Amino acid sequence: MKKNLALGVSVIFTSILAYAQDKPAKVKSPERDKNIKPRNVIFILTDDHRYDFMGFTGKVPWLETPNMDRMAKEGAWFQNAFVTTSLCSPSRASILTGMYSHTHTIVDNQAPDPGNLTYFPQYLQGAGYQTAFFGKWHMGDDSDSPRPGFSHWESFRGQGEYYNPSLNINGKRVSYTDSTYITDLLTEHTLQWLEGRDKTKPFFVYLSHKAVHAGFEPAQRHKGKYRSEKYKLPATFEQTKTGAYRDLKWPEWVANQRISWHGVDYMYNSNSDLNTMVQDD
Repeated sequence: MKKNLALGVSVIFTSILAYAQDKPAKVKSPERDKNIKPRNVIFILTDDHRYDFMGFTGKVPWLETPNMDRMAKEGAWFQNAFVTTSLCSPSRASILTGMYSHTHTIVDNQAPDPGNLTYFPQYLQGAGYQTAFFGKWHMGDDSDSPRPGFSHWESFRGQGEYYNPSLNINGKRVSYTDSTYITDLLTEHTLQWLEGRDKTKPFFVYLSHKAVHAGFEPAQRHKGKYRSEKYKLPATFEQTKTGAYRDLKWPEWVANQRISWHGVDYMYNSNSDLNTMVQDD
């Protein structure tokens, strides 16, 4: 499979992007200045990815992310980008609508899509863009049905699977076997779509990866790569364990979060050591 993404386009790489507006607007694209060439855009979203867990930041000395390093070197790295609702579905809805979660109403991973939202790719379609979505939707429900704003659609239900996934490709169910890895599959399909598109029209691609969401399952070629490495835990890991958080005037819910579904002690109903989770995979 192809592993390099080198395209003469404007590339946006982000973990979370949020911008606020008050009300959903009607889908009416503004008239474009025909003397200005429209930009092509590729939006890549990685899942549950710390903002600084990339090789070029030096946060984790042994971590290798060559493609992200290249994008940072040849593009821009925004060090002060923030999200108001750091949870899967609400943040995805904010990316797509430009609204805060209290406005788009997808306030958690169970809240349904209210049915009156406008996604920004709909404006791009109205401006003559070819649009495509590849990967994890997980917003409003577990459905992978095609959504407004995308002329080409490939997605999976809910969290999906790392290996041998099943995709909804433009409304048709396609299943993969033979240890097909989801990150490679989505990347390859994105490249194929880019190569086969109408070269006379501008394009927008939304590539939404399942990785690096827990439970971690790397590609076969990367298994065991970090087996001998350890991640230096931050001071806050112990402060909520020893009671030091009380001296810092932190609220009680911060400590209680340790044993929640997204907590560090019983993450996803397990009780695995964080380093073991990384080393075993």
